[in-house]
Amino acid sequence: MISHLGIYKTSIVRSLGGFRVGYEGSQDYDLTLRVIEKLKFEQIIHIPRVLYHWRAIAGSTALATGEKNYTIEAGQKAIADHLKRMGIDAKVLPSPEAPTLYRVLFSRPTPQPLVSIIIPTRDRADLLGMCLDTLIQHTTYSNYEVLIIDNGSIEVETQQLFNRLPKDRFKIIRDESPFNFSVLNNKAAQLAKGDLLCLMNNDIEILTPDWLEEMVSFAIRNDIGCVGARLWYPDGRLQHGGVLLGIGGIGNHSHYRIEPKDPGYFGRALLHQSFSAVTAACLLVKRQIFEEVDGLDEQLAVAFNDVDFCLRIQKAGYRNVWTPYAEMIHHESASRGGEDTSDKQIRFIKEVEFIKERWGDLLLNDPAYSPNLTLDYEDFSYAWPPRVQGI
Repeated sequence: MISHLGIYKTSIVRSLGGFRVGYEGSQDYDLTLRVIEKLKFEQIIHIPRVLYHWRAIAGSTALATGEKNYTIEAGQKAIADHLKRMGIDAKVLPSPEAPTLYRVLFSRPTPQPLVSIIIPTRDRADLLGMCLDTLIQHTTYSNYEVLIIDNGSIEVETQQLFNRLPKDRFKIIRDESPFNFSVLNNKAAQLAKGDLLCLMNNDIEILTPDWLEEMVSFAIRNDIGCVGARLWYPDGRLQHGGVLLGIGGIGNHSHYRIEPKDPGYFGRALLHQSFSAVTAACLLVKRQIFEEVDGLDEQLAVAFNDVDFCLRIQKAGYRNVWTPYAEMIHHESASRGGEDTSDKQIRFIKEVEFIKERWGDLLLNDPAYSPNLTLDYEDFSYAWPPRVQGI
């Protein structure tokens, strides 16, 4: 988030020639993009305190960005120039949901790398059938295989579903062991042939035909670890917009249950961006990175294995990304249900303590979330009492 109050090293600004003509309205944005190209990530510091106020007057972009359309065009030009200088093949487009925001459409690789989609399941042929039918019918990406880990299904309907699946693309892996999401996915990853692994729940309903092209275009980049999707509840409200650490203890989903087209906090509900974690209900990652961090931690059988996985990947030096342009409906917990038995609750408490012990203060200091904001709700409201001391 770059605005008017910023301190830049004079020598860098002078070497770049300062502000440029032709970027009026977004000249500070253009300058910032040129400066950060000369820096390492750790050389950019944000001070999480209120250091100035900004007057919002009629006709000013402080009141509404759309007041000056030329600023939007200049910003789009600044981003396109930045990508070109960085050698990144991409187009800069207005966001389809908010023309004052931008979408960077990264080039899709040719030939397509093989993606192995891993889906653990146990019966509920109605859910799995919906997932697989929408996967087959609504996916324009052609180079993928599907590994279904059948964790003890016994119903005739499930076997009938398996029998009708194309054998050249779908592989059924029988596993009778007690349910452990991490174990099941790790086993399947060893059998997968793809350079990219997509972890997917059996209660996902695909909406966006080019969802896999979109996620792959991020995942193949050298600096990217996990890529997450925009997931909706069946009632149309948002289920997953990225994971914010610390909310409710371990973490929760950004902009949880907001309505479609609601831009959220500073447009973050509509923009692809870095997060510390994304949900494994639909998550794409390079096989090489999956193996680099030894996959999912099998001590986390059900809860928070995806958060822990993402944090280990972030610690290894990669960025985790969420994109709103890969959309699905998530019929959350429709298969396993909630934490509604004493055994499940005991297991959940142990997993909570495991995450807190491993990640400690990071859970309270998510770099993708301002410390001025609350850890009690997912709506980006102010923390009260303040979490930042001093000014």
